[in-house]
Formats: sequence, structure tokens, C-alpha cells
Amino acid sequence: MTETTRERVWLESRRHGIVLARPLLRALVVAVLGGVGFLGGWPISAAGAALVALAAGLAVAAVWRWDRTQVVVTRDELAVVHGLVRRRSAAVPLARVGAVEVEQSLLGRLLGYGTIVAGDLEITCVPEPARVRGLLARARAAR
Repeated sequence: MTETTRERVWLESRRHGIVLARPLLRALVVAVLGGVGFLGGWPISAAGAALVALAAGLAVAAVWRWDRTQVVVTRDELAVVHGLVRRRSAAVPLARVGAVEVEQSLLGRLLGYGTIVAGDLEITCVPEPARVRGLLARARAAR
């Protein structure tokens, strides 16, 4: 995104928290295995402690990635931006977008998230996808 489009941000949001479910579940499994190993006595307890530390690192990394990933709607484009040190983005200009599709599973409808498909860009786990589709329609009309 250029600085001129940055001025006209219509929406800047994180992906839905559901993206944390799998990585945090993995971290929990590693932590439980580490806890069991920790109770096993020396030298197994050292491996258990290492697994607990690994689980904490996995959880922190997952939350960090979630916090640093944003869905951005400007007057000119829809983008997903992620990273802190190495900032990356994928964007589609609204002028090239025909129809915007929203896909939601049953769980997605219950929890309020879905997938936005706009042109070549597909963004999963977008909170309130119908609202985002409405913003995209208004942004295209305002051009």
C-alpha cells in the first residue's frame, strides 16, 4: 500500500481469533506431554521441562502471528498484511474485483467469521465477513 491509500483506510482488523485454536491446541498437547515427562523424575523431567518451554514458545508465536496479521480495506484495495520485521502483504485493487464472495461454514456462521474471496485474493477467518463485503461494495461505489 502506498501512503496515499493509507490515508483512506475504511477497515483495519485482525483475523478472527478462531485462527488461534489449532496452534494453541498443539501447544497444549506439547505442554501436557511435557508435564507428564516432568513428573517422571530425572532425567525425563529435563525433557519434560524443555517440552513445556517449547509449548510456551509455540503459544507465544501463534498469538504474535495473529496479532501482526491484519485485513485492510482502503478506498482502492483489499489487502492482508502480516509480519513485523519482514512485512509482507497481498492485495487486490478494487477496480479489478468483480463479485466479492463470502464463504462461511456452520461454525463460521455461529462464531461470526468467514472467508472473503475477491478477485485473486482469498482471506480466511475474516470477522464479520458480510460487513466487510458491504464495505468493499461501498468503496467500489465511491471510486
